[in-house]
Amino acid sequence: MTGTKILIVEDEAPIREMIAFHLARAGYVTLEAADCRSARQLLADERPDLALVDWMLPDMSGLELTRMLKRDNENEDLAVIMLTARGDEHDKVSGLEGGADDYVTKPFSPRELIARIQAVLRRTGSPDAGLLEAGVLQLDPAGHRVSIEQREVQLGPTEYRLLKFLMMHPDRVYSRTQLLDRVWGANVYVEERTVDVHVRRLRKALSRREADRYIQTVRGAGYRFSTREG
Repeated sequence: MTGTKILIVEDEAPIREMIAFHLARAGYVTLEAADCRSARQLLADERPDLALVDWMLPDMSGLELTRMLKRDNENEDLAVIMLTARGDEHDKVSGLEGGADDYVTKPFSPRELIARIQAVLRRTGSPDAGLLEAGVLQLDPAGHRVSIEQREVQLGPTEYRLLKFLMMHPDRVYSRTQLLDRVWGANVYVEERTVDVHVRRLRKALSRREADRYIQTVRGAGYRFSTREG
């Protein structure tokens, strides 16, 4: 089971449900939206790893949605595959230039779609890309395991998500507000000091071989993950 979260933005329910069925069989967690408004809400709440976006949607084109996502700092790293019956070269180029990572023409087989998803996730560094390694620390998204020099570390679910997010964005400083949005979700209302509590728990769990030093406090700014000295 991959545990990778995929958002399906498709207004035709039979197609959306067919895709969701085959992705679930392949081990993916699926989210479904019939329009762009619903998709944007799910993006804020659920933080998917990849979005499958149909070109023709009722409230906005999939191309417009993709362009909007790529301009948004919160979603610029989101992998996007466009789904469309528009198969000519001009449309494919428009989709790719609009920020899509790949383009799948209808009709397509579930096997082809899953292969395309796996290829995009490998290219974009999303969870299916494999082991994340930094210094003495390893995080295996597929197995949902964290280890220090091959010895497993026990983390709570929030600490795991926090570590995974920071490891996927090394050397970049995130404020407490940004971490709440990216790790907890935009519509989860908790105090900023909650981040500090979970950072302390994470550091305690990573204290073997001083791996806790990778979680660095940047005074007045927030936190970052780095194997370099702060």
